[in-house]
This record gives sequence, structure tokens and C-alpha cells, in this order.
Amino acid sequence: MPNGTETILSVIGGLPSGTPAAFEAAFGWGWLVELLEDYGFAPHLVHPLQCKAIASARLKNDKVDAAILAQLLRADLLPEAWITPPPVRQLRALLRHRAQLVRLRTLLRNRIHAVLADHGDDRPEGCWSVPGREWLASLQLPAVSREVIEDDLALTGALQVPIDRPGHEVRQRGRSEPRAGILTQLPGVGPFTALVILAEVGDIARFSSARKLAAWARLTPTVRGSDRTVRHGHISKQGSASVRWVLCEAAQTAKRSHSSPPATRPSPSAAARRSPPPRSPASCAHPHLAPAHRRRAPHSRSSHHHSIRTRPGHQRDGSTYREGSPSPGRAR
Repeated sequence: MPNGTETILSVIGGLPSGTPAAFEAAFGWGWLVELLEDYGFAPHLVHPLQCKAIASARLKNDKVDAAILAQLLRADLLPEAWITPPPVRQLRALLRHRAQLVRLRTLLRNRIHAVLADHGDDRPEGCWSVPGREWLASLQLPAVSREVIEDDLALTGALQVPIDRPGHEVRQRGRSEPRAGILTQLPGVGPFTALVILAEVGDIARFSSARKLAAWARLTPTVRGSDRTVRHGHISKQGSASVRWVLCEAAQTAKRSHSSPPATRPSPSAAARRSPPPRSPASCAHPHLAPAHRRRAPHSRSSHHHSIRTRPGHQRDGSTYREGSPSPGRAR
């Protein structure tokens, strides 16, 4: 059945008001929710991956899937997904639109860097300031390379206005939203990152714990178990890609910051010995979601925890230590 208001109403228009309607969370489901609500129906958004009765079926077509959804709805066994309110969907659209524009500008700038690299030219100070543009204009390049650079510069300049317009609105919303002010206290989190977290997570009350919030964002490792054997793998990369992206970016910024907490900043000894290996951005992004669920004071850990030697010997650098003294090379 093709999409469209008239087509949908021709099928369900004769049903009484309040009739429940179940449908999968496919591409472009927002208009269908609004249509059902406007005509008095009760929409139920179904999680496609969690609806195993459809995912594991050998016979899959629209007629069979609709019958399965109707049976699950009648038995109250639907794995429902959260229906995002229209204001939250609009905020998501605004933030995703700005992120796509910034990615497009980065793509054009990378093309300019590629042209410069083909001719052995580079400017460490950057090419996008006024002196950088003058340096680009002074280069002796072939006609085609010059045309590519000029076109990409014109496109990046045209993108600046639509990038700045939502950027101003993001800053205004960030200052007026109290929850965004709490999130910006975290290392590496700015107004844009805070608003993306709030828009993608939505109603924080639907998560009973910070662990469930992290599991929803798919920042927890996958677990595969059989009997007493349990294996932990990488993150599943399901859920909201925007949340994982901004949290990984915030984790990278926090790792470079000297004011970040120990949960996201590697110790100097660990960075020097590389044992244990450095944490991935996804694992560093995981602790950022806990304050989004419930603001807590950072747990302070003592800096005097060392492993204790039980017999005398020599350090690797030739110095000696006494029995029971802390070993500086074995700090934990």
C-alpha cells in the first residue's frame, strides 16, 4: 500500500475512535503518528529489532507482518518504542541539520587540502583565515586545480550563513535550558553536545538507571554467554548514532584536557607504559551519560594506592627499595 494520507484513511477511516494501531518504526514514521492522533486513533510504535516474531519469520511480506503485529497487539506483547513528541523531533532535526552542514564544509575543505597535497603545498597555520586565503590566492597552480579550489572556497563561503544561523539558535537554547547547563559542567561537553544529548535521549524518566541509559545508547559492550562462559565484545553501534558521535567527540576533548576527571584522563604512567592499553573513545564516552541521568559528585580515588613489594630487591633504574615500600613503577 503506498504512503499517503488519503490511502491510509481509506483503509482505517471507518474504524471507531480510540482503535489501537501498531506499525514498525520505519523511515518517515512521524507523519503517520500525527495522522493517527489527529483522527483519534491510539498509535503504537514497534521496535523492529526487538519484534522477534517478525524478524525470525521465514515468510516475510507486508500482509504477514501486519497480521503478526495485530496478534501481538491483541496479546499486549508488542515491543514498543518511545514516540518522540513533535518539539523534540524538531530540535533533533535542527541539530542534525547543522551537523550535516558542518560535515559538508569539512568535506570541501579536505578536497582543498588534497589539491594542495598533490602539488606539495601546505600551510600549518591554516588556509581559512584572511592570511590563509591570501596565501591560497598567491599559489602558482594549474588551471584545473585552481578552479577546484575556487569552487570549493565559494561553496564553503555559501555554507557559512546556514551554519551560523542554527548555531546562534543552539547557543540561545543552551543558555535557556537548565539541563544543558548541568551537562556543560562535564569536561568536553559544550552547548551543542548538551542539546544533542537532551534531544536524542528525550524524556530521561523512561530510564530507571544510568546503566539502562548507557545500554540504550549502545555504549556498553556486547555480551555473549553460554553456560558459565561469558564473552564481552565491542559496542553494538545500534541506537542513536548522534549520541555516540557527540559523546566520543566529548571524550576525545576530555582526554586532552588537564582538568578532566580520572575516569576520562589516562595517568602519565599508563600513557608511558601503554599497559593497560589506552581507552577507546567509546569507553571514555560511557561515563558521560551517568550525569545525564542523575547528577552525582565525582568519586574521588586516593592517589596513594600502590602495590607493595614483599622482599627486597632493585628497581629497574638501579635504585633500591626497602621491604614494604611502595613501588613507583607498579602504581595502580
